[in-house]
Amino acid sequence: MKKLLLLFTVLLISTTNILSQTDTTVDLKKLDEYYAKMTKDWDIPSVSIGIVKDGQLVFSGSYGVKEKGKNEKPDENTLYAIASNSKAFTATIIGMLVQEGKLNWEDKVKKHLPYFALYDPWVSNEVTIRDILSHRVGLGTFSGDVIWYKANLTSEEIIKRVKYIPKAHGFRSGFGYSNVMYITAGEIIKKVTGKSWGQNVQERILDPLGMDRTITSYKKLDIKKNYATPHGREKDINIPIDWVDWEEIGAMGGIISSVKDVSKWMIFNLNNGRVGKDTLLTKNTRNIIWTPHNNYTVDHTSKNDFNKHFSGYGLGWGLSDYRGKLKASHTGGFDGMITAVTLIPDENLGVVVLTNGMKSPITAATYYALDQFLDAKPVTNWSSKLLEKTNNNNKKDTRISERKEKRVLNTKPSVTPTQIAGNYKSDIYGEIKISLEKDQLRIKFEHTPDLSATLKHWHHDVWEIVWDQKHAWFSFGTVKFNTDNNLNIKSMDFDVPNNDIFFEELKPYRVSE
Repeated sequence: MKKLLLLFTVLLISTTNILSQTDTTVDLKKLDEYYAKMTKDWDIPSVSIGIVKDGQLVFSGSYGVKEKGKNEKPDENTLYAIASNSKAFTATIIGMLVQEGKLNWEDKVKKHLPYFALYDPWVSNEVTIRDILSHRVGLGTFSGDVIWYKANLTSEEIIKRVKYIPKAHGFRSGFGYSNVMYITAGEIIKKVTGKSWGQNVQERILDPLGMDRTITSYKKLDIKKNYATPHGREKDINIPIDWVDWEEIGAMGGIISSVKDVSKWMIFNLNNGRVGKDTLLTKNTRNIIWTPHNNYTVDHTSKNDFNKHFSGYGLGWGLSDYRGKLKASHTGGFDGMITAVTLIPDENLGVVVLTNGMKSPITAATYYALDQFLDAKPVTNWSSKLLEKTNNNNKKDTRISERKEKRVLNTKPSVTPTQIAGNYKSDIYGEIKISLEKDQLRIKFEHTPDLSATLKHWHHDVWEIVWDQKHAWFSFGTVKFNTDNNLNIKSMDFDVPNNDIFFEELKPYRVSE
């Protein structure tokens, strides 16, 4: 192991953890030790972190193992799903098409996708590309994700179901983080260019930036090799789970990348859209993407950790001030992988954090790196502070335990399994079939085979959903069968407590025996 003696000297901590020193007073060895401890404290399978400064990757540290129960360690080339950090790529491609005169930020969505419709005809006609990229169309955060989650629907089929998503805000008067609107943006890119979103990412961004390990399909993982395994978390235990196919909906979160490759993306953005002698983004495009188009309320009546004065969403980037400096950032949540990309343009500084677990220290790792490079005083132990907050929040989430406590034992349903079996339809999704197989009720979702489950009687006319597979975002759930006065089943209501996939939006109704 080499010792850090002079500037520009490389320190090898292990085969999977590389630090490099440029003209900075930051103690990178101390940073490495901090992250190694953080990884253990948070009980995360693995963490890969990269820091860029003044156009160079100055720190690359990887910790833990790619998969629990195995010894293979990650490095700067290990692939993780960066999920919603892909949204900045989508906005960038739209910006390039605007530069080429093929699109306009104010183009109505219906100009390119005539079938596009929302909860209101007038709103449907008025929604622009700028609106869908800044989450201001009036939908609720994550609303409609139940349409595409693990589904085999095409982007067009998903978009045609958006009209059934309920309104949550007034048009352009609220923030609702909408994955389905980014799926819509990806379909616009496809219609305008005649190429898939993935092809556009490859040709317009990955190839020019030399991001040669980055992919837009999990099917290429075995070709690229060196990738992390996603992990769910149940009863405070990390559980390896399968990769999920997000290629069709890639515009909202389909990129799979590494610390080394994401560092090239950060350097490109910190250089205002220039790579080498090539200018891929004009000044106007750079400025529009990093202008807040949808603002969040900041409490100006009390202090916050960073003396923050504004916070909002640009086009594919979250924007705020961090200790008096502009911060452009985003996070990403994939099944079993949580990631973050953060830029401080004034300091030519960027941080990427990639993890493969659901209890993730992405914010702690990011804040600690930023504070070290900004020489913030006093020094905050973000890992300890945010871990305590996370643990307390988890303890406060009693949704599942409360439901289990309220279970009424020794009850019988008012309808028999034979009566329950049949076909149901959800306008927002499609067909849901319940069958009786070997004296057990089975539920199957037309477009989502991976959501198949067995139904076991819970109490009264409520049945527990026992999923065939482990899922990252949810575990316990029930479904209630609603009857009319003559005990004819009319509909069913889902109750699957979680923060991301809203089964209650399905609202299936009986269509046949």
